[in-house]
Amino acid sequence: MTTDRAPRGPVSVEERWEQFFRWGPYALLALATVISAVTADYVGMSRTELYAAGALVVAAVPLQMWWGRMVRARPLRASESSAVGQVYYVVRTAFTFVLTWLNPLFSIYAVIGYFDTDFLLPKRAVRAGLLVTSVTMAGAQSGGLPPDGTLQWILFCGLLLLNGSLTLGFAHLGRREVEIAAERAATIVELEETNARLEQAMEENAGLHAQLLVQAREAGVADERRRLAAEIHDTIAQGLTGIIAQLQVVTATPDPELAREHLTRAAALARHSLGEARRSVRNLGPAALDHNTLAEALKKTVAEWSERTGVRAGFTVTGTEEPLHDEVAATLLRIAQEALANTARHAAAGRAGVTLSYMGHEITLDVRDDGCGFDPLVLRPRSGANGFGLDGMRARAERIAGTVTVESEVGGGGTAVSARVPLVRHARADHHPDRRR
Repeated sequence: MTTDRAPRGPVSVEERWEQFFRWGPYALLALATVISAVTADYVGMSRTELYAAGALVVAAVPLQMWWGRMVRARPLRASESSAVGQVYYVVRTAFTFVLTWLNPLFSIYAVIGYFDTDFLLPKRAVRAGLLVTSVTMAGAQSGGLPPDGTLQWILFCGLLLLNGSLTLGFAHLGRREVEIAAERAATIVELEETNARLEQAMEENAGLHAQLLVQAREAGVADERRRLAAEIHDTIAQGLTGIIAQLQVVTATPDPELAREHLTRAAALARHSLGEARRSVRNLGPAALDHNTLAEALKKTVAEWSERTGVRAGFTVTGTEEPLHDEVAATLLRIAQEALANTARHAAAGRAGVTLSYMGHEITLDVRDDGCGFDPLVLRPRSGANGFGLDGMRARAERIAGTVTVESEVGGGGTAVSARVPLVRHARADHHPDRRR
């Protein structure tokens, strides 16, 4: 019968150090004991020293067993020394010092003091512990403790200086590595927190984006409604007004020829209004601009309006004509149609004039009449059943970053409507900047 075991991941550095602190002292003690026993005669150990060394080795074994259980119960961490660990370090260091005094080769066991000092002693005592271990190692390397003769003392002092310098230097580097690792860990934690905040901000931004999409959709719906309302006012409503005017002439005249002429005009207006209504629903430009420039469309519009209303009207172009963007041309044509419709409806004018001016980066449209006029500050246009009027013209101009101003006086001063918009050329004209009509 076999039992499936979950595969273990790679062993971490901390786990390797824990294994070394648990089992490393046993291996070093055993190796030092064997080598020291073999070389006892060579180093001149007496029988008493052999017995003393054996007793210390026997005492060191339970010391290491006890400490192994302590490490297993509470893993070691740098800068987290305890009183139990300090006692263990002091007792073990005393054992290693005495054993090395008896036989220099027991320094193999004493070398363990270089590795666990940071874990067993408080920070302020680490250097002292390393220096004690350096004394033991220097004594072993110089031929044994105590040094015998001047030369051996000089060798001992030199080796002690070397061991102490190297030990303290490596200890400093080790502590620096630990600090860097701690800083990196803190940076990682901070980055994780920052990433968490960024994810939260992204979720909030996603919610705001969805909300903005809804608002933009609602604004688009409202703008489309306003566009359709304005188009209906500028096309169907004006067309119906013209049809009514023609039919009124038909009902009022006894002349069959004159009546037929006005009926023909009414039918043409009806067909034209129907076509404009369809184009407005499809969000297309005015039919007058399909095959004509803005100037040509305005000239025809003024002529037809004059013929229909009986008011003398003229059209003038100043400046160098430019191929305009479709939206600019459609906006100016609609403003001109609305201004002329207001003149016919309210001004009782005898003459009217329309001027289209190309002025570098701007284009202006002026519609003037000699009618009765009104006070723009008192008579505010209504947006109800009677149409959009001046508000509609202003809204159209503002949609393309333009303006509409009105000058008028009560009592025969006439009215002047001026629309000023940026001159945006047609996309096809970008490849022919010198094109002029």
